[in-house]
Amino acid sequence: MDLETFRQLLTPAGQEASQAAEVLQPREVDFLSHYTTLCRSFPSKLARAALEIAILRLEAQHKFSAAGRMYFTREALEQATNEQVSGYRARRYQHCWQVVDLGCSIGGDTIALAGQGIAVGIDRDPLRLAMAQANLAALGLQDKAAFTQADLMEPLPVRLPARSGLFFDPARRAAGRRIYSTRAYQPPLSRIRTWAERCPDVGVKLSPGVDLEELADYPAEIEFISLKGELKEAVLWLGGLRTARRRATILPGAHTLTEGDLGEDELLQLSEPGAYLYEPDGAVLRAGLVRVLGAQMGAAQLDPDIAYLTADQLVETPFARVWVVEDWLPFNLKRLRAVLRERSVGNVIVKKRGSPLQPEALIRDLRLKGEEQRVVFLTHLNGRPIAMICLPE
Repeated sequence: MDLETFRQLLTPAGQEASQAAEVLQPREVDFLSHYTTLCRSFPSKLARAALEIAILRLEAQHKFSAAGRMYFTREALEQATNEQVSGYRARRYQHCWQVVDLGCSIGGDTIALAGQGIAVGIDRDPLRLAMAQANLAALGLQDKAAFTQADLMEPLPVRLPARSGLFFDPARRAAGRRIYSTRAYQPPLSRIRTWAERCPDVGVKLSPGVDLEELADYPAEIEFISLKGELKEAVLWLGGLRTARRRATILPGAHTLTEGDLGEDELLQLSEPGAYLYEPDGAVLRAGLVRVLGAQMGAAQLDPDIAYLTADQLVETPFARVWVVEDWLPFNLKRLRAVLRERSVGNVIVKKRGSPLQPEALIRDLRLKGEEQRVVFLTHLNGRPIAMICLPE
């Protein structure tokens, strides 16, 4: 879709085409047949644009509650942040009168930031900027946001009065491929050093798999955010936005964990599997806070290098999944098979950490039959391979 076609989509004729496309409840797999139908009533370019938006609106419902009124490109939707995450992030800027959304794309983060104060969106893509304006208007936020087309490699084209903040979402894809190094982001992460000279309060959205060594020279907090058990992103917080050194946050609910008072070299007690096994959330793992979580829970580790925790008491926590440990044994295929058959287990889920075995191969080699289900964890107990048999979560 080009900019001119998008502008036509905002006209009364374009809105009529959009409504006709939405009635079809279209899916990408049926694009050609839906497109043929719409072309009977609308110009081909308008029909295609309306159909693309209708398909993307349906796909966007898991990210945006107002998706049915918004506009997207496929790439922009794939890169957009879920509104629960962007809303949580935006609260860091409560003290700011103005927040500049650098690389605002179709305005997903700008919507959340406008809810905190005045937002200014900057992007070099005129189509995405036009969509961002339309999206803010659709949500009644047009008076709380302004948009400017600019290249972020050039000086920022906005005033930054006192109590301003910056939010930077660099492009992490090129030619359809993911970019893993912050040096190759577009613009590169190092660009924030120049901006911070004018406005020290900077937040940066990063890939959750970011190389932490590349962040070592930034005086910043690194936060990992998980939504409904799925690790979504990392955020770098600088200046007055920094509140800790490392943080793991679990959404919904904004449960948050920081390093607290645990010393860098303080280790957890090692123990054989207790009554419960805890698997820390991915945000806790990436933030390096497994020991902190274990200390808060009064749990032990099975192995100093393995991120499983165990305890004899059930401790409810949003930071880990928990299973009841039914049995455990030093790993031996024949013995494991025998124990599972004694329990009439025919269906197993195999999870592993620190084991070279492949779950699919193990399930095949176990050759089980029965009505019961169990979860088998393959891991180490102080360096020795073990298998833990657990009840379903």
